[in-house]
Amino acid sequence: MIAAEGYAMTTDAQDLYSEAVSQMSPRQRLRLAALILDDLAASAEAIDFSDAWSEEDQIDLAAFALSHGTSVYGQDEEIT
Repeated sequence: MIAAEGYAMTTDAQDLYSEAVSQMSPRQRLRLAALILDDLAASAEAIDFSDAWSEEDQIDLAAFALSHGTSVYGQDEEIT
């Protein structure tokens, strides 16, 4: 079992996975995944599942669509 005091708090999930989780047996990893999912399910009320798009969401979507369109069709081609 991994001792919590042996690891400094990390904000990067990939580092945590590489240093600790990947060293666990598949059974331990499955148990950890279940614990995490149970915790998330218990706190689901705090998550905003709104279908409304904020202005920032709309700007991000427009920027992505423009970038994607430019990469697919190029800047100089006229789309008809």
